[in-house]
Amino acid sequence: MGLAGSVRVTARVLVAVTAATLAVACAHGEGAPTITVGAGDSAQSEVLAEIYAQALARAGTPTSVKKHLGQRADYLAALDAGTITLVADTSGDLLTTFDSSSSATAPDRATAASVAQHHDPGPPVDMTAGTPVTLEARYVGSVADDLSRAVPEGLAVSDLADATDLRPQFALGPAAAARYPANAADLAPHCGDLTVGIAGGRELDPLRTPPDPQRDVVTPLRTVYGCDITRHVEFPGDAELRKALRDGTVDAGVFTSAVPLLPGGPGDPAVVTDPAYAFRAQNVVPLLRQGALDQRQIKKLNYVAGELTTADLATMVRRVRDEHASAAELARTWLDEHAL
Repeated sequence: MGLAGSVRVTARVLVAVTAATLAVACAHGEGAPTITVGAGDSAQSEVLAEIYAQALARAGTPTSVKKHLGQRADYLAALDAGTITLVADTSGDLLTTFDSSSSATAPDRATAASVAQHHDPGPPVDMTAGTPVTLEARYVGSVADDLSRAVPEGLAVSDLADATDLRPQFALGPAAAARYPANAADLAPHCGDLTVGIAGGRELDPLRTPPDPQRDVVTPLRTVYGCDITRHVEFPGDAELRKALRDGTVDAGVFTSAVPLLPGGPGDPAVVTDPAYAFRAQNVVPLLRQGALDQRQIKKLNYVAGELTTADLATMVRRVRDEHASAAELARTWLDEHAL
């Protein structure tokens, strides 16, 4: 073979090797834009950011985590400015932020339809010795649907983590739990007999606006179930409320978020189920810049949504918040356990 022929063969080999190298590089995300996952000033936000970032990294996406971005308004501004690509949040809180007029409370359309079909408010009930409470059928609505419509232009949401239930929770103390049913509909006729504590503050979720006791607790329970709370006591935080339940200072209490997030774990409060969603659904959901992730990457986030539970998340949050464990290590272990 002449010199010219050797050069041509060598050139073909170099082109083939270069193409193969580029294909491998693309398959492993080399040269692809880095996805920056943001986290606000809470252990919950940090844990979720690490889970999302590491899940995407395992799919070949270059990722980084930008922590300590502040409150919800701060990381939404960072998302709008493009300094982060996505952030984890809770569906109901986001809906309140983007559309304060929405009355939706159920997590999704199927649940909303089920509540509307099965929750019969029944006849007026005499709850307060002579004062009738008239319950009317109400529009429950889908938080997921209303949130999708309310998200500002340029942003989008992915799948809700259905098994993460982070809404406020009504709970009975030990003595009351032995006497009363732990279902809001069945408990309703007895609500007037209870002294109910209502927690304020941001202990369980530093990014959530503290509740207004009348607007966010007393009125929804009365409207939805006819649970007429005639005696309530306000507490500055969830830990103080749990102590009051243990001491018997109050019979029942409403916590600002899921009871498993309490320091040390759920403990002994008996959670009262809220099947008709007096308290708005709060499921973990990714909020992202529209078009920033491809279908393969979004599918990876959806896999995470399908596996994450309240119990798993609460355990990781407590360890980061109360024991100063590494959110990155906990996320890695969780992803390994779920083959993600």
